Amino acid sequence: MKTQRLLIVLTAVNLGLLCYQVIQPRLAVASTVDAPGILRGRALEIVDARGRIRASLSVLPEDPKVIWKGKPYPETVLLRLMSADGGAHVKLGASQMGAGLVIGGESVIGGSESNATYIQVLAEAGESTLKLINRGGVERLIKP
Repeated sequence: MKTQRLLIVLTAVNLGLLCYQVIQPRLAVASTVDAPGILRGRALEIVDARGRIRASLSVLPEDPKVIWKGKPYPETVLLRLMSADGGAHVKLGASQMGAGLVIGGESVIGGSESNATYIQVLAEAGESTLKLINRGGVERLIKP
């Protein structure tokens, strides 16, 4: 009789362990699906080992002091990617008026605007443009 009770207890324990193994992975999967990785904030900055900002993502509020195409400068989302010397080589912005992308070339520290090399792509107010500028100020504007 004691052997029979022992076998019943061991069978119940094994059945409990089997149920636990079957149910446990489903609980783990359900918890990862229900918890999305969302980071909220007004700005994000990524810095290098020396603490210099190398990338930033920010929301800039509307600025009624700055008039742009006859209207206050609109609220804008701006992504900047910077080089080690602090020059913003990539800028991507979006607002109600449209979007723009600027890709800058080699930085000229202490140089003038005429030494800038960049590509500017704009889509705003129903128009799109592509501007190419080489060192020395040679410019080419492409419109559809």
